[in-house]
Amino acid sequence: MNWLTTYVRPKIRSLVGPREVPENLWRKCPACGHMIFHKELEKALQVCTHCGHHMRLPIKQRLELLFDDGAYTAIELPKPPLDPLRFKDIKRYSDRLKEAQAKTGEKDAIIVGHGKLMGQGVVVAAFNFDFMGGSMGMAVGEGLVAAAELALLQKVPLIAIPSSGGARMQEGILSLMQMARSTVAVDRVKEAGLPYIVLLTDPTTGGVTASFAMLGDIALAEPGAVIGFAGARVIETTIREKLPEGFQRSEYLLEHGMVDMVVPRSELKETLARLMALLMRRPPTAEVVPLSPDHRAAVVETPREAPKPKPRPPVEDLEAVARKVDDVDFDGADAPPPPAPKPAKP
Repeated sequence: MNWLTTYVRPKIRSLVGPREVPENLWRKCPACGHMIFHKELEKALQVCTHCGHHMRLPIKQRLELLFDDGAYTAIELPKPPLDPLRFKDIKRYSDRLKEAQAKTGEKDAIIVGHGKLMGQGVVVAAFNFDFMGGSMGMAVGEGLVAAAELALLQKVPLIAIPSSGGARMQEGILSLMQMARSTVAVDRVKEAGLPYIVLLTDPTTGGVTASFAMLGDIALAEPGAVIGFAGARVIETTIREKLPEGFQRSEYLLEHGMVDMVVPRSELKETLARLMALLMRRPPTAEVVPLSPDHRAAVVETPREAPKPKPRPPVEDLEAVARKVDDVDFDGADAPPPPAPKPAKP
């Protein structure tokens, strides 16, 4: 009996009993509620295959989506003071930073990378919303300045991809100063004649919206992205009015002229490459082959044949036509009488 209880019964239960299914195999769409298999969702770039809702895309997957073959070089960013104000609420700010760094594997909420986008050099500054909500502190400001300087050095376009809740409150006024620093940095890029393109993703709010995120030469947005300064509930409470449907969404901003294009995620790379080529006024990508000396000489020496004039009618024909025109009475006086009616048959 002990043998059956100890060995046989556990084997039978392991074969017949219910198996534990990992919780992350399926994901529920927040818009339509459909359950989507995780591999299918990754293949669709985190876009719902039922309703087209664009979910948040991890920062590394976004960078791999834009750069050719997913290859880019991330630059080392300057290291500002970690906790300049020694801020503390429920937790110490330094402890929050350590937790976010352990969770994401990144030093702060921005990654600056450079590489090729459909054969064109580009610098991309992308925000990581998983790092304290993508909030902009001193490190993020340093990253934006470094991205602008790298674009100036390489003479390539700069693309900013914000996904942020705004300025980082734990750094106080030092965080708000990054709004001015980032504005000056992108202005230097624009003064150098280099394109500055902004891709607004969900969400882009607060001090990020009030600074560099709305200064692009061209502003793109993903479908359904929340873009604004204050939250919708705060605005409704302040003005005591019901906001229109779709307020602060990318489509609403497109209708009111705040955004230039709303581009699906699957078309972002081609759209950015086309815009960069137009703004940089690039020459044709095909190699221009010079003509051989003999062919060039033949082209120069061969005169063009003058077009042959159309033959004019002889003078006699023109005079005959003029006489016929003179004989016609346009008032109807010389018109022949109408034919007499035929007699009816008996």
